[in-house]
Formats: sequence, C-alpha cells, structure tokens
Amino acid sequence: MDIEAVKTGNLKQLPGVDLEDEDLSNVDLSHLNLAGATLVGTNFTGSKLEGGRLEGANLMGANLVKTDLRANLMGANLMQADLTGADLRGSNLRGANLMGATLSDVSFAGAFLSGANLMNVNLQGADFRGSDLRGVNLTGANLKGADLSRADLQGALLSEANLEEADLRGANLAGANLTRANLLCAELDGANLSGVNLDRACLVGTVVQKVS
Repeated sequence: MDIEAVKTGNLKQLPGVDLEDEDLSNVDLSHLNLAGATLVGTNFTGSKLEGGRLEGANLMGANLVKTDLRANLMGANLMQADLTGADLRGSNLRGANLMGATLSDVSFAGAFLSGANLMNVNLQGADFRGSDLRGVNLTGANLKGADLSRADLQGALLSEANLEEADLRGANLAGANLTRANLLCAELDGANLSGVNLDRACLVGTVVQKVS
C-alpha cells in the first residue's frame, strides 16, 4: 500500500484495506472509504475523517486523539481506542463497540448511537445533546455530569450507571432500564419516564418536575 498516496488524497477508495499500525496522523482524509478496513492500532491523531466511510472497520486500539470523526462508523470496532477530544458530532455509530475506549472530552451531540456498546465506559461530562441512544448499552457507564438533554434513550440499558448530576431534561427514557442507577441530583425535568425501571435506583435530590 502506498501510504503517501493515501496521505495526499490520491487514494479515496480503500474498502477492506489493511493499514494496521500505520501512521496517518495530522492529515486530511476527508471522504475516504475505509469500510471494513483493518485499522488496528492505526494512528489518526489530529487527522480529519469527516464524511468518511468506516462502517464495519476494525479500529481496535487505534489512536484517534483530536480526530474529526464526523463519519459513518456503523458497526465499527472501537474497543480500547483512544478518542480523547475527538469530534463525533452527528456521527453514525449505530451498533458500534466502544468498550474500553478512552472518551474524555468527546462530543456526541446529535450522534446516532442506537444499539452501540458503551458498557462500563467512562463518559463523565460527555455531550450527548439530542443524540439517538435507543437501545444503547450503557450498563455500568460513568455518566456523571453528562449532558443528555433531549436525547432519545428509549429502551436503553442503564443499570448500575452513574448519572449523578447528569442533565436529562427533555430526554426520552421510555422503557429504559435504570435498575440500581445513581441519579443523585440528576435533572429529569420534562423527561419521558414511561415504563422506566427504577428499581433500587438512587433518586436523592433528583429533579423530576413536569415529567410526562
């Protein structure tokens, strides 16, 4: 594979390519087709992948620090990847696996994460405003102080999740599982709690006014 041709943008169609452990940092890779590619351990630090096709790609352990990932990542494997400071606004992460990923300072605003696996992930202070989180697995996740306002969390798995001081105003939690979740001082004003399982959840200081 001619890596320089990739870096200069001369190659745009690379579905299924093997770029394991390659250095593709700080380059413009916008609209690159990497669907189904092997990108294990690949370094994309500071690169731009806006509009790219990464559905089904294997990005396990990849370095995606401060990467523009406003792309199609449906079904991608992002286990143990470092996404610190990555831009995932509006991204398609349906069915993606993010277990063990580092997600500090990541923006998921308006992203599509239905069916994604975020089990036990640290998402403290994360921005999920208006995101599609239907059926997402957030079991045991740390969402302390996260902004989930107006997010769609229908049927989401949030058992044992830490939602302390989280902003859930206007969120749709219909049918969500919040068994043993920590909702200490969380804001649920205007949220839809129809059919929610709050068995043994901590609701001390929780704001639940005007709940529909």
